[in-house]
Formats: sequence, structure tokens, C-alpha cells
Amino acid sequence: MTDMRRTLLWVVFTMSLVLLWDAWQKHTGQPSMFGGSARPAASAGAAPGAASGAAPAAPTAAGALPAPAAVPGATASAGVPAAPAAPVGSEKVVITTDAVKATFDTLGGTLVRLELLGYADHNRKGENVVLLDQSGKRLYVAQTGLVTSQAGVQLPNHQSLMTAVPGERTLAAGADEITLRFESPVVDGRQLAKTYTLRRGQFTVGVKHEFINGGSAPVSPQLYLQLARDGTPPEGESAFYFTFTGPAMYTEASKFKKIDFKDIAKGSVTMDKTANNGWVGMVQHYFASAWLLQGNQQREFRTAFIPATAGLPDHYTIAMVVPLGDVAPGATQVHESTLFAGPQEENKLAALAPGLELVKDYGWLTILSKPLFWLLTQLHNVLGNWGWAIVALVVVLKAAFYWLNASAYRSMAKMKAITPKITEMRERLKDKPQQMQQEMMKIYREEKVNPLGGCLPILVQMPFFIALYWVLLSSVEMRNAPWIGWITDLSAKDPWFILPILMTLSSLAQVWLNPTPPDPLQARLMWIMPLAFGFMFFFFPAGLVLYWLTNNLLSIAQQWFINKQLGVLGK
Repeated sequence: MTDMRRTLLWVVFTMSLVLLWDAWQKHTGQPSMFGGSARPAASAGAAPGAASGAAPAAPTAAGALPAPAAVPGATASAGVPAAPAAPVGSEKVVITTDAVKATFDTLGGTLVRLELLGYADHNRKGENVVLLDQSGKRLYVAQTGLVTSQAGVQLPNHQSLMTAVPGERTLAAGADEITLRFESPVVDGRQLAKTYTLRRGQFTVGVKHEFINGGSAPVSPQLYLQLARDGTPPEGESAFYFTFTGPAMYTEASKFKKIDFKDIAKGSVTMDKTANNGWVGMVQHYFASAWLLQGNQQREFRTAFIPATAGLPDHYTIAMVVPLGDVAPGATQVHESTLFAGPQEENKLAALAPGLELVKDYGWLTILSKPLFWLLTQLHNVLGNWGWAIVALVVVLKAAFYWLNASAYRSMAKMKAITPKITEMRERLKDKPQQMQQEMMKIYREEKVNPLGGCLPILVQMPFFIALYWVLLSSVEMRNAPWIGWITDLSAKDPWFILPILMTLSSLAQVWLNPTPPDPLQARLMWIMPLAFGFMFFFFPAGLVLYWLTNNLLSIAQQWFINKQLGVLGK
């Protein structure tokens, strides 16, 4: 039995070191030992337009989404694409509300930059988070346009130069919304107008498309709503924990689905091709964007990999394509949609569209994480501080599992009490391993001790604490949320490393309270493991470390009390 415990400890310790090394490899862009990198990167040899459910990227293909045009004058150096040179006549239009600062390009009327006001950037002091961006280092934009399968018919798309209609550019005091309208040139009597509506305090943008058919023949346009993004995770992602970055979609039939960049590049994405419901989005840690439609509109889902062009890096697209029906000469077709781009606030996302709250990545324990987040939110409503809400939630969980923990700690206390007897026996029979095992089992029976009794109760409750770990890691509410004194942001690491040091010391205290393994090598391993894990916690968000520290302190208090009751304290 002791050999089994020692083997399990070695496996846990070795796997922890392997996972730490693998996380570092992925963080630095090296291949993962388990296949692939956590930093999805475009394959240099990927074919243009490789896609699942996507037409070839060439604009001449029937119904295909237009490919990015090569921008004259763009240059690249050292593997970092330069910012694309603006076409003649292209200009940027900036709209500012109390929640966002949005930059639009008259080339396609595209949203090319979105700054989230009030969300501080952890990597650039004094600056806000920039979610959408088109610059020399990043590409993440929201594009729309029209395509058609009718031969010889050209329709405005996200490469068409448009004109911004004059108007207010800053949300006025007392006003609830501000609009920005783009109009394309009239070609063969056909024109597209886009109107963006930004509202006070919201991260949703209403997008109205008006297709005017002033030609002499009917036209059957399709509207595409597309998100384009390079494959690089957000700056500052930790090497010690991984969160998903990439496209996502939802339909009632298949529910929520994350799509890996590498699968898009390989053309191996398995997803719903069509539906009369659902949405498409891009997900990263804490933030997301998504195109949303109202009602049961028929739509097609497409993904594509676009190789680097002049001034633009390799990037990936996910889109919904919506048929607008036949538009007769002289008629106008109007379509309304919504673009969400902002923080993953679970309750607000759930109200926007079915399944949208699932962009908040809880991993495989969502069924436990969602109720835990609800409880954490209720505690915050009472206490008014996310740090104290974390402490209170751990207290609630420890109270719920009190008797289960008590059973485990009593078993460990009994093991601690008989440790001297086992140590003496092992020394006496060290040259007779078979007899030593028999004698050890006899001692366990006589003392009524189950050597695994301290493990099983803890294993039962581990899923709950792992689920809480993901709640704290994924909740954007922790950003910029203070606790006490030096902890001014629960989503950032402790600037003075006080919490990680206390957490490591508390883990060592737990080792002291636990029974000392008779095997000297196993005993040394028990002291080394807290130090190894403690090092990792130096780089974790303060909220996560606070959670582990609180759990450790409550466990120590309960274990100390039980050890004292049984008279084994300090043995």
C-alpha cells in the first residue's frame, strides 16, 4: 500500500513538472509535447481559402466572400506585417461613447479598432484594452458586405470605398445613442448604405444595411457578417494557464462550438453549414465579439484561412451569410443585425442571445462552474467586494464539505499517530520486503486505519474546487477589482508576491500536519511539492491565489483541531 502511495505521488509530481514545461514551451511558441501549440499559428503552406463550409476566397467565385485586396505601398519586415497603407481617399472615423472608442474605416465601412473605456490594459500602464485592431502587429476587425451568385453583377463589399455621412462623432451629454452612416458609390444603379448605432453604456452596436436597387433588373444579394482575426493570442497571456483564443459559433442543433485556428487552416472544421438560428464570434480571455441576428432567419456559416497579403498577416475568418431575397428594380431591402464586442459579463451575454454566455470558458466543469459563479455574484451583491466574496465562497464550500473533510482529516490523524510504529517496523524488516508489507497491513487492521481514507473524501470534492478555479480565472468581473491594500486588481498577479508566499507557507504547514511517510524519499517529496506549486502561483492572478490561500487556511484550522482532539499534534 505504501508503495502504491509513493508511486502515485511520484506520478503527480512528475506530471506537474511536465505540464509546467509544456506550458512554457507553448507560451514561447515552441511545439507542444502533446501535439500542437497553445499559440495557434498559420501554416506557411496552407492553401488560400482552405475552409470548412466556405467558398473559395477568390471574389470571382459564385457567392464567395471577397478576399483581402493587396494594398499598394504596404511593406513588411522581420516577420511583422506593416500596417496597410490606406487607399487614396480612405479615412478613419472615430465615434466615442461612455463605453467605447470605435474607429471605422471608409474602406468598406469596417470597424477596425475598438477601445474599451474603463478596462485597463495590464500590459500598457495608463491605457485601455483595445479589443479590435488593425495595425502593424494585429488584425482583428468586423467586416460586412454583399455577394451574389449572379454572373456579371458586382455588389459593394468590405473592400469598397464608401463615404461617411457628416454628423456627431461624440455621444452628447443626455443622449442615449449616436449613429454613423456610410454610403457606397452608385454602380449600375445599385448602392449599399451601412448605419452603425452605438448606445450609452453598451458594448453592442446596431448595424443596419440598406441595399438600394436602382438598376433595371432584379438582384439577389447575400449579406455577410464576418469577423477576421490573426492567430496570435492576446498579449500577456500567462505560460502557467491556458485560455482559448479563436472562433466560436452556436446553433440550437449543435450548441456551442469552439473552432481551432489550425483546423481552419487544414480545412478540417466540422460544424453546421446552415441553420435558421445561431451566431458566430471570436473568443479570447475575458473578451469576445459576435454577430447576432434576430428571429429565425436562414443563414450559412463559413470559415476560411487567408494567407498573408501585402500589409496583412495570415488570418482567419468566421462569417454568417444571409440571403436577402430578390430585390426588384427600384426597391430597397433593409436588414438589421447586432455586433457585440466587449467583456464576457455572463448575465448580460445570456440576455443578448441563446448560448452567448458560453463564450466564457469554464472548461469541462461548466455544469458546476455556472452555479458557483451565481453564488459568487450573490455574495458580491451582499459584501460589495469581489475579494471578500471569494473568501466567503470558499468558506461556504468548506462548510458544505465539513463532515467529509473531517473524515479525511481523522484518517490522516490516525495515520500520523501510527507513523512511529510503522517507521520502526520498516527499519526492522527492511531486508524482508514481503514480511514488511504483511506486518504493515496487520498494523492497519489492528489500529483500524485505512491508508487511503484521507484521499477519497478529498477526491470527491476536488471537482467543485477545480470548477471554482475556472470561475475565478474566466470572470472578467475580477479585472481592476480591488481587495485590500496592495491588491488593486484581482485578475493581475500580486505585485509584492505576499499572497503566493503565504500560500506556499500554508501548504508547507499542511505537510507538517499530515502523517510523515515512513519512506525518506517519499517524505522529502512531500516537502518539495508545495515549493514547486508555490513557484507557479507567483504568476497566477491574485484572485486565484486568494482562493487557494483561504482554502489552505481553513483546511489547516480544521486539521489542527482534529489532530489536537486525537492527541497527535506535533507527532
